[in-house]
Amino acid sequence: MSLFEFQYYMFVSMIMIPPLFVAWYLAHRRGKKPSEPTLWPVIGMLPAILLNLHHAHDYVTEVLIACGGTYRLIGPWLCNIDLLFTSDPANIHHVLSRNFSKYAKGPEFRKIFDIIGDGIFGVDFELWELHRKTTMAQLKHANFNEFLERAVWQKVEDGLLPVLDHFCGRKEGLDLQDVFQRFAFDNICELVLGSDPCSLRLDFPLFPCERAFSKVGEPLLRRHILPEWMWKVQRWLNVGDERVMAEAAAAFDDFIYPRVVGGGNDADMLRAFEKMYGESKPVAVNGLSLGEFLKDSSLSLIFAGRDTTSTCLTWLFWLLAQNPNSERMILEEMEAELGLWKKWRPFTAAESHKLVYLHGALCESLRLYPPLALEHKAPVQPDILPSGHRLARNEKLIISFYSVGRMESVWGKDCLQFKPERWICPSGKIKHEPSYKFPAFNAGPRTCVGKDMAFIQMKMVAAAILYGYKVRLVEGHKVSPRDSILLHAKEGLKVLLCKRN
Repeated sequence: MSLFEFQYYMFVSMIMIPPLFVAWYLAHRRGKKPSEPTLWPVIGMLPAILLNLHHAHDYVTEVLIACGGTYRLIGPWLCNIDLLFTSDPANIHHVLSRNFSKYAKGPEFRKIFDIIGDGIFGVDFELWELHRKTTMAQLKHANFNEFLERAVWQKVEDGLLPVLDHFCGRKEGLDLQDVFQRFAFDNICELVLGSDPCSLRLDFPLFPCERAFSKVGEPLLRRHILPEWMWKVQRWLNVGDERVMAEAAAAFDDFIYPRVVGGGNDADMLRAFEKMYGESKPVAVNGLSLGEFLKDSSLSLIFAGRDTTSTCLTWLFWLLAQNPNSERMILEEMEAELGLWKKWRPFTAAESHKLVYLHGALCESLRLYPPLALEHKAPVQPDILPSGHRLARNEKLIISFYSVGRMESVWGKDCLQFKPERWICPSGKIKHEPSYKFPAFNAGPRTCVGKDMAFIQMKMVAAAILYGYKVRLVEGHKVSPRDSILLHAKEGLKVLLCKRN
């Protein structure tokens, strides 16, 4: 540790230790910790924030349940920490659907999420519409599903199965989360950039860009609850979270720029964005150069493609390991609907729609562990939510997607149970749930354009693994969600594999 880093951490400790001690003393004196954080003079709710930062999502959920689904979190005086949290479906519908045009990402979002630039997730209004239109046109192209099928099955054959075969019967555990992240990264790079970086190999090569996606989630979460001056101090000293963010940004640039600029890349997605850039008004692309625009556009899509599928699959296999009856139901469905009982064969995107129970299992994984745990919005003018809470112009509203799936008022008393059956109608078809109740893919006009593609990929990967292997958790391995914007498993998903007869 350098002298600057030592001085910085000493400074932060001097600020944080006194309120932590006060909170610890009061909590022990009362004998229990109240669900609703106490608002103290000067320091606001900082003690509760610091005491519960190690399980932030569960604590926010506890508070929201106790307070009717919406609660205002207030930080220390002069720190500009005033966040309205909600998991109320009525509020979600109001913000993301009914009043979509009145809610933007907001100026605070641009500061917090500066690393994603001007891709589809970081922009509003005209530029967002151009991004969405361009991306949807590519995903709906007549040949896209064929291209997707070929890319997924090729990666399964050349990358996934060799790794799983190598670890079959071994005593050391395999981190299945790492496998899924590498698989999804390779696959989305093939679809967006037209090239497979081959990060999923037996030697598990280090790819700084691929690893950077996992590293930025926690700093992004902490940026929501730490004052901006603290980021600036870290950035100036090049320490802590801001050093992580700077290294991640450099890794993204080093990987993506050569593939989008001057590389002779012929990927359909890149060509579409290049055409969009040429046809847009100069103001629409915020003065970005073509290279910057293509980099930002690609980065957003890679973020979405890597983390949506890999996170969902990670939690799916963790949930199935604890619910063997659901695993059996998926296997029986694969036999009955696809004839996979004598010999394995790849199946098409159209055939994947027959796997209704597997679809329900994936939805349960997404309901309980949505890849993007929080959504950040801000009204362009003062507004009143259906819950009665007032929002000033550009005030930060945080929608907890994680909490929505754990609300008895939304999903019933069995909301914490893994029940794929809740997604199946009596007719045997998939049951539709409104996006404000199931916002794993966002809601309203900003609903993820790659939702159908994600389900196809996940069904293919999950089916291939379940058909060929028995997956069991390493004994004693603790699995819990990371305190991050992206809901990865904190210590990965360590499993033991053996061939399935």
